[in-house]
Amino acid sequence: MKVVLVTGASKGIGYYTALEFAKNGYNVAINYNADEIGAIELQKNIHKYGGKSLIIKADISNEEEVRNMITTTMNELGQINVLINNAGIAIDNDIFDKSKEEFLKVLETNLVGTFLVSKEALKNMESGTIINISSTDGIDTYNPISMDYCASKAGIILLTKTIALRFPNINVYAVAPNWVKTPSVLDMNPEYLQEELKRIGQKELIEPAVVAKEIYSLTNNTCPSGTILRIDNK
Repeated sequence: MKVVLVTGASKGIGYYTALEFAKNGYNVAINYNADEIGAIELQKNIHKYGGKSLIIKADISNEEEVRNMITTTMNELGQINVLINNAGIAIDNDIFDKSKEEFLKVLETNLVGTFLVSKEALKNMESGTIINISSTDGIDTYNPISMDYCASKAGIILLTKTIALRFPNINVYAVAPNWVKTPSVLDMNPEYLQEELKRIGQKELIEPAVVAKEIYSLTNNTCPSGTILRIDNK
């Protein structure tokens, strides 16, 4: 069976993406950093489809933990065929309230983390697919309280394109959705969220299962490597 590694898989887009691949016959490596309960729940649901799964705790901004994650995945499940770089964080506040440490933490997790996991996986991939989760915030829906998050998601888009250039034998894509119905989004101030949806012309939140299906569709090689798949809900 093919193997997929999904970072940040304990909730949201990562959770539903891991399930989508399990439904389609993949063995799944479930990465999480803080939400162990979500990872265990996901593993139970994956087992309903008959495949193998592995839970790995790792901070993707920590190079040694990333190396161990890749090695463990390969030792336990086999060669990684698909990598989904989904893990990410946001620390939303005004520029004058945002510290250097906060700014760097977002970049180190979202952008540097995506780089580190990709680099270590690519050392062992002769073929396969890497899909990075970006956002329309990295294209044109950015907002002032999320400048570090937006910068990280724009960086992921360029990272995707440059990795695609460097590794022509690997299919490398990025997915850029609008607002998705994830736990972190649902915890936001509802008035602010509605204002943002109205500002960018989005009718309603996108279901994470819909994003997961779009992510899986990219493994069918219907798009040239380096493609950025935008998912709007307008």
